[in-house]
Amino acid sequence: MFSSLTKKETYTKYFKSLKFALYCTTHPLDGYWDLTHEKRGTLAAANTILFLTVLARIMKLQYTSFIFNKVYWEDINIFLYIASILFPLALWCVGNWALTTLFEGKARLKQIYMATCYCMIPYPLIQFPLIIFSNGVTVDEAEFHSILSAFSLVWAVFLIIFAMMQIHEYKLGKTLFFCVATIFAMLVEVFILLLFFSMISQGVSYFISMGREIIFRMQ
Repeated sequence: MFSSLTKKETYTKYFKSLKFALYCTTHPLDGYWDLTHEKRGTLAAANTILFLTVLARIMKLQYTSFIFNKVYWEDINIFLYIASILFPLALWCVGNWALTTLFEGKARLKQIYMATCYCMIPYPLIQFPLIIFSNGVTVDEAEFHSILSAFSLVWAVFLIIFAMMQIHEYKLGKTLFFCVATIFAMLVEVFILLLFFSMISQGVSYFISMGREIIFRMQ
C-alpha cells in the first residue's frame, strides 16, 4: 500500500513538473526561478524534454516533406545526428558551470542541465506540428514554414538567457556576458578534447609500432 502511494506521488510530481515546462515558456522569469529555488522541476521531466527534442530532430529528418528538407541518406549518420544535440548540451552545461562557479553563480551543474533542457520545450512543441504541416502545403507557403522553424530556435535561445539569469541570480547584462563566455568556453573544451584524443592516438600508435619492432627483431 505504501509502495503504491509512493509511486503515485512520484508520477504525480513528474507530470506536474513536465506540465510546468509549458508555464516556463510563457513566464520565464517566474518559471525558471521556481524551477530551481522552489524545486518545481525534476530531472525526469528534463530528460523527457531532451528526449522529445532529439525525437523531433530525427522525425523532422525522416518525415518532413522533401520540399522543405532534402535528405541524402547515404550521407546521414544517425548517431552523429543525435550527438549534434547531446554533445553541445554537455559542453554548454560544463562550460557554464565552470565559469559561473568562479563568479558567484548560484546554480549547480544539475540545475544548469535541468534548466537548459526545460528551455528546449519550444522546439518539439513547434516542430512536431510543422512536420505534419509540411506535408500539406505548397512551395509558396515554404517561407511561413521556415519562419516558424526558426522561431522555435530563437524562442529557446531567449528562454536559455532568462533561465541562466534566474538560476544564477545575475543581472541581464552579466547573464549575456556569461552566455557569450560560455560559448568561448565550449570552444576551449573542444580544443582540449581534440588535444587529449590526439595525444592518446599518438601514444597508442607509438606502443603499436614499438610492439611491431620488438616482434620483428625477435623473428
